Amino acid sequence: MARNEVNTGIKAKIVAENRRARYEYYIEDVVEAGIALAGTEVKALRGGEGSIAESYAELKDGQMWLVNANIPEYKQGNRFNHEPKRPRKLLLHGRQIEKFHAAVTRQGMTLVPLMIYFNDRGRAKVELALGKGKKLHDKRETEKARDWKREAGRLLRDRG
Repeated sequence: MARNEVNTGIKAKIVAENRRARYEYYIEDVVEAGIALAGTEVKALRGGEGSIAESYAELKDGQMWLVNANIPEYKQGNRFNHEPKRPRKLLLHGRQIEKFHAAVTRQGMTLVPLMIYFNDRGRAKVELALGKGKKLHDKRETEKARDWKREAGRLLRDRG
């Protein structure tokens, strides 16, 4: 597995998770990206605050940006505190940026952040995925499959 792809190992501390992304999108390709943060943003994230529920990534001037992610102001911060919803630069290799740009422009896909976490070295990372939007009937099928799986688990647990 390449160094820049998401490791399926243990993530040290998950700060924010976009649980709705897997319901709203078919997830195609997942990659781990670094994120450029200010000092007070890191402290706020270490405190467990932050939300990526309505955020997405976009390409501007050959760079990838995380837009609409909410990291609230650090409570003990001073006048140099950060803006909560400012765009944050994502750190990716040039090949990855080109690949994502091609998928977004040609195939109409969306770049969706799945989670923000601190890796084992203490660095803040974003798990970024290429997603294709689901239609309403696809979402219904997903719900049906999830409910059936839950019911099957109950039946097996009751009998055995």
